[in-house]
Amino acid sequence: MNSFVSQNPADNFDVSRETSAGAYGDLLDVSRETSTSGSYSGAPDTPLARAARAAMSSRGQEEVWPRPESCRVISVANQKGGVGKTTTTVNIAAALAMHGQRVLVVDLDPQGNASTALSMERDNRTRSIYHCLVEDEEIRKLAQPVPDIPNLWCAPATIDLAGAEIELVSLVAREARLKRAFAAYDTSDLDYILIDCPPSLGLLTVNAMVACDEVMIPIQCEYYALEGLGQLLRNVELVQSHLNPGLAVSTILLTMYDGRTRLSQQVADEVRSHFGDTVLKTLIPRSVRVSEAPSYGQSVMTYDPGSSGALAYLEAAREIAHRAKRH
Repeated sequence: MNSFVSQNPADNFDVSRETSAGAYGDLLDVSRETSTSGSYSGAPDTPLARAARAAMSSRGQEEVWPRPESCRVISVANQKGGVGKTTTTVNIAAALAMHGQRVLVVDLDPQGNASTALSMERDNRTRSIYHCLVEDEEIRKLAQPVPDIPNLWCAPATIDLAGAEIELVSLVAREARLKRAFAAYDTSDLDYILIDCPPSLGLLTVNAMVACDEVMIPIQCEYYALEGLGQLLRNVELVQSHLNPGLAVSTILLTMYDGRTRLSQQVADEVRSHFGDTVLKTLIPRSVRVSEAPSYGQSVMTYDPGSSGALAYLEAAREIAHRAKRH
């Protein structure tokens, strides 16, 4: 698909920087993967091979990803900041849309970083998800198509959302405002709704959990990332018990993985030992390209589809698309 290729020609010239000598810091143990022993099992997994696979994918030579029987509503949540919630939401959504899925991103974070990454207009006149929660605006009227990526829409966030939690306190059924908005929306036109939650366990996150079927938890491969996980899981259980019995933690994604450190591997092993198959096989490496992409109003999937971060998110999205709902 043409949307897989960066729209800014200047960006494409930067790809060589990532594959230059000594610039493999964000790949997973490339030195071991590029051994000259020739004892590969299957296709080689080198930077060049990854870029080639991305190029083939961008030309549409990729298998068709299965569509879910009904729209999957997934909240991307973790009360710890800086673990990759917004980055994961944006890039998983872009990868799914590029493979024929119809995706709506709901930016529920007052910082509005997902809206920025998807090139949404955000000014004083912008109608945002705030107006949906507080003023009963229809999501259909708020959703804007994402430039250069067909099948992808975004309901943006503005700074008004920062005061929404206070305003929601006095409203009837305050925990179910977003669920009611989804109920009024014809989701038969969509395959996925991804909700980017704020880094807190307040009313906005509770609204997301009441409105969704599944929770995806990005976990940074560092020690502190595990400390708040227990509280998040307890909150999921409380919402299950009192507000949304069908809620489940369907996916855990390990982010910011650095294969050069023992700590990253230990955290990954510990998470897998506790959560088993809920954890995606794909690890998201630290990648400069992933960090750069939002400054150009793009996801890394369009900014640099051959980078390690883009390919990792592509594999993660493929896993999610092929997973059956665990309800």
